Order: sequence, then structure tokens, then C-alpha cells
Amino acid sequence: MSITRRHFGFGLAAFGLTACSGAVPSGSGTSGSSGAAGLPADLRPAANAGYDAWVAGFRTRAEARGISQATLRAAFRGAGYLPGVVKRDRNQTEFKRSLEDYLSIAVSDERLSKGRAAFARHQSTLRALERAYGVDAEIICAIWGLESFYGERRGNVPVISATSTLAYDGRRGAFFEKQLLAALRILQNGDITPARMTGSWAGAMGHTQFIPTSYQAFAVDFTGDGRRDIWSEDPADALASTAAYLQRNGWARGVKWGGEAGAPGTPAGRIIQPQPGGPQFAVTGNFNAIKRYNNSDSYAIGVGHLADRIAGGGPLRAGFPPDQYGLTKNDRIALQKRLTAKGFDTGGADGVLGPKSRAAISAYQSSRGVPATGEPSQALLNSLL
Repeated sequence: MSITRRHFGFGLAAFGLTACSGAVPSGSGTSGSSGAAGLPADLRPAANAGYDAWVAGFRTRAEARGISQATLRAAFRGAGYLPGVVKRDRNQTEFKRSLEDYLSIAVSDERLSKGRAAFARHQSTLRALERAYGVDAEIICAIWGLESFYGERRGNVPVISATSTLAYDGRRGAFFEKQLLAALRILQNGDITPARMTGSWAGAMGHTQFIPTSYQAFAVDFTGDGRRDIWSEDPADALASTAAYLQRNGWARGVKWGGEAGAPGTPAGRIIQPQPGGPQFAVTGNFNAIKRYNNSDSYAIGVGHLADRIAGGGPLRAGFPPDQYGLTKNDRIALQKRLTAKGFDTGGADGVLGPKSRAAISAYQSSRGVPATGEPSQALLNSLL
């Protein structure tokens, strides 16, 4: 049976996990005082009578489905309505990065260096998983890197608060009520406590960001302590769960995911070219198994290429064409460096012109008395010399 890990996308989930905690009285939307320090105000529980009424009705439905009163009391004792979760859910855009930008982030120098260090630290576990499940150790490590930056950005939004808020909100109410029920069953099973059951704003949990239903279907107790603890500082259970997920979704032992077409060691496979004018890739069935984790060609290439780099492989041989503004990646890096040098901080120089770079461009344009479009150009680059 093939089950998708999640029915909604986070893009590169590891790139912006939000955090929230806080305690409120059971079934209440009243703000609590514990655990909320340093969190955005909109990700702290807020009073909401409609949410309170919804929770009361849900508790009856949950009991009818086998959730005990004790589990419900413990789960909702620290739960509340999180307005920021609704805002983030409604503000998701359909923006699609180019593959070049995606790989600049997914296989950044920092992510690669931390990936090699993480692989060295956990090599015995990763190799044991490779033997047990047939999934390449580097692939497991790369997914860990993309999903939570090797455990650094697991998210600490309380899952019960997040899923109940989204179930109440109703835009995808049936889906998130199903996730909420699954989360309650995880608590009832004793795998985790409500205080430690945290994740992203949309309820994805642990080192490799499983939603509750996927946790139920695929999570593994690799350490043998009787709990499938994907939240622990020890990532073994989370990494094993990812290996189990890929194995049960079609991963073939001993077969590479693919690689850049024509490069040494790339297996024969169907050819794809996600970005016109950019590199071509030969991909195998294991590429599709990675896409079961996140249904995106860019994501699967990002995982595969990061895995290859962690294993010691080199960068892509083929380049990417100039962007819509006629700028190459090197041009964009130069633009970011020059803006920052003149006091307009772009937040780094990776060649990806995100919101901070656009804001810096706008500020620079305003300083010169020209329209603040926030759009790059060769003329803008030249003006910064």
C-alpha cells in the first residue's frame, strides 16, 4: 500500500519552521503564561469562543472513536487557538522557485558541510538503516537535511494546538481533524507526551517532519525503548522511520536515484529537464520513491544531489541559463555583495533573490531617487560598481 506522507507541501520545510508553545486551561482559548517566551504573538494561544465550542464538540466525536477522557484532558490542557497558524495556512502562495534557486538553498555550502558532519556523527546508525531497509544512507541523511537542517529546525508548535486550530478553521477541516485524531492516538499509545509533541505550524513533526497519520503508518522504534520517538535529540527513530517510509513506497535496494545525465556513475533512466536550458537528469524508480515524500521534481533532485555531495560527489557540470532579468547566478551573487557593501543588507550572497534581497534593492533604488521596483537588472548591477 502506498500512502503519501502529507497532502500539503512545505516546499523546503527546513527553510522556515516556526515555533510556538504555551499553556492554556483545558478547552479554553485563553492565553497561558508558560512556555510562550520569545514566540511570535500570533503563535501564542488566543481567546476564541468559536474554537472553544468546536473543541467541546470534537471531544465527543473523539471519545466515540476510542480516545479516552484522560488522553483528551492531557492533550487539551496545553492547547489553544493559534491565529498565526490560520494566517500561514491562508497565505501560502503558489510561487515556484527555479531549480537553480532551489538547489542553491537545498545544497548550500552550509547545508552540505553540516550534512557531511552529521553523516560522520551518525554513520553507524545510517549504515545500519541502509542494511535493514535497503535505502542509501546518504539519501536518508539528505532528507533529514532538507526537512529539519539535520535536526536544528524541528519546529516547536504544539501539534494539538496546530491541528485543532486548522480543523476548526475549516479550509481543510476534514483533513486536519484526521491529523488531530491521529495525534491523540499517538499520545494515547504513550509514544510522546503532549508537551513534547511539537512540530511545524501545520503539524509535521520531528527530525524528518512526519504528519500524524504518516507517523502511525510508518514510524519505527529503532532504538528498542518501546517508543517511536521521532522528537528525541537522538535521531535514530526518525531516520529509521524515513527509511521505512521509502522502502514501503517502492525504494529498490542497490539502485541509485539517478543523477546528472551523462555524468560518470549516473544510471540509465528516463531523462528530465525541470528548468529549460538547465541540466538534464536521468532518473530511476527511486526518484519516484523520493517524490512520495514530497511530490516535487525539485525536491527529489535536491535530495538526490545533496546525498551525492555528502558522499563526496562534485557539483553539477552543466550550468543554468540567465534568469528573466538576464542575470546569471554569479551576477546575482555580485549584486547581493555590492548591495551589502553599500549598506543595503541582503541577508547573504547565495544568488537567490528572496524577500530580503528585494527589499535591499528597493531601498537602494529609493536612495537614488528612482522607482523602488525591487527588481534586479544588469544596469542596477553596473550602478553598484
